[in-house]
Amino acid sequence: MDKPKNLKSGEFLVKEVDANDIFVPEEYNEEQLMIAQTCKDFIEAEVYPHLDKLDKGDRELMKEILKKAGELGLMGISIPEEYGGFGQSFVTQMLAAETIGAAYSFSVAFMAHCGIGTLPIMYYGNEEQRQRYIPQLASGELLGAYCLTEPGAGSDANSGNSKAIPAEDGKHYILNGQKMWITNAGFCDTQVVFAKVENDRILSAFVVESNMPGVVIGPDEHKMGIKGSSTAQIYYNDVMVPAENMLGARGEGFRIALNILHMGRMKLGANVIGAAKKAITDSVKYANERKQFCVLISSFGAIQHKLAEMVIRLYAHEAAIYRVSKDIDDLLEVLKTTEPDYGRATIEAISHYAVEDAILKVYGSEMLDFVADEAVQIHGGMGYSAEMNVERGYRDSRINRIFEGTNEINRLLVGDTAMKRALKGDFDLFGPAAELYNNLDSITDGKVDGEDYYQEKQRYLKNYKKVALLCIHAVSTQFAKKLVREQEIMMNIADAISELYIAESLALRVQKVESMKGEQAALYKDILDVFVYDAAQKIRGFALDCVFSLPEQGDANRLAAAVNNLTTVAGVNVKEARRRIAAKLIEDNEYKF
Repeated sequence: MDKPKNLKSGEFLVKEVDANDIFVPEEYNEEQLMIAQTCKDFIEAEVYPHLDKLDKGDRELMKEILKKAGELGLMGISIPEEYGGFGQSFVTQMLAAETIGAAYSFSVAFMAHCGIGTLPIMYYGNEEQRQRYIPQLASGELLGAYCLTEPGAGSDANSGNSKAIPAEDGKHYILNGQKMWITNAGFCDTQVVFAKVENDRILSAFVVESNMPGVVIGPDEHKMGIKGSSTAQIYYNDVMVPAENMLGARGEGFRIALNILHMGRMKLGANVIGAAKKAITDSVKYANERKQFCVLISSFGAIQHKLAEMVIRLYAHEAAIYRVSKDIDDLLEVLKTTEPDYGRATIEAISHYAVEDAILKVYGSEMLDFVADEAVQIHGGMGYSAEMNVERGYRDSRINRIFEGTNEINRLLVGDTAMKRALKGDFDLFGPAAELYNNLDSITDGKVDGEDYYQEKQRYLKNYKKVALLCIHAVSTQFAKKLVREQEIMMNIADAISELYIAESLALRVQKVESMKGEQAALYKDILDVFVYDAAQKIRGFALDCVFSLPEQGDANRLAAAVNNLTTVAGVNVKEARRRIAAKLIEDNEYKF
């Protein structure tokens, strides 16, 4: 496999990447670290002291804190300078999203405003719309919301019933409909609303102002978590929306919605990193204070196992997030040469990586759920008490598997999108898959004498990719067009692909970190050893479930033998590796990986 610098979405399945060509968090520059510190200082000063009040649904307090964030410039990080922002790179935007992710309900309100509430106008608005709204959204003078979901249209967003009928004056659309689960509904000034014009089959998008006659905002919903965020239904009763408030072209709304969801998934993938780091820090601090049997619980192997596994999954996910964030920045530079509109070029760069977006949304949300759950467990009975932040974090975490498309929908997107991109000619997926399958009996683990540490890891990763390719070939040939109805199998393949992508991203990060830090990277090799070892077992399970679910079982045993061969890895003393990882966390008394 060759190693091009810029892979297309999903192309990692058939290509390798050089560690020198990826970005790792250890490379943040001074400006990026300063922006992150500003975000951290803000939530410590303005958010943490008010968490209990926010959780009681104080809309005015949330609005006040959001406006303070706008005054500091935190809402303009992704906005170009000509519209009152700072025009930062996507990597920097993701770092800010990560840092704000530690702010519980506030992070939901903040990210909804800065992302889906603002960026549809930035990316798809014309110049007049941008000048009218973006500077005020970037400064926090206006607060935004995004209105897509309806009572009968959740995952199937295009089935919504909201209608926009051209008015007789030719200057307005008459909007009628109902939206639900709208974040920031209680205090938003602008709304990006999706509706079908007349009898159109596809949605269009509009900028609606909350003070327009006929816009009715319901009371806040009572939710399991993220209680501080305002979530309500919005009703549109003969709202006269100026024709010039249509975003993009008529019928372009569904495309806008999908592409904004890709962006939202990526930002959520960063957001959960901050929440996870906060939960890990809270956990180790508690473990270093709480005694049982006259000793600190941080000295117990069972607790150290939990702490280490939390670190491993977080560090690996973080590697993948910033790997693809740099890919987006690189692609944007290329697209700028062909797409004169900055907004369109930016959303095209983000939405291009649809496969990775879906992977990171699923893996990140489930990583945080794992970390939040273990944080409660480490706290024991106190973890179940509302006195502790880990209780709030546990409840707040659960929504992430539903936000921005459920994890089930996103799992189905992983394999489906990769295959569709390959069929379009973006890269050759089915050729290598067929070649592997045609030489099934000659597949070996590829081990060679004298391979070094990273060559061994790269061999394992190549083998994991071969497993995914074998499964893709088997299901695409046996099910053909019926594959879309085999959701369990598609999710098996998605989980295998996700695991190998995260593992590869981690391996590239650790290799680059060692080139930067030398022997200091030994602990990160422990993280890599455990993750790759565990990934082999997981990928084997996903693949065998797929193989033995094929309707034609003639090749099943041969396929299973190849899968077992390709997921054979050297043994790892995971106990000692995890103890070393936990020891650093315990000594630092906070997450500093």
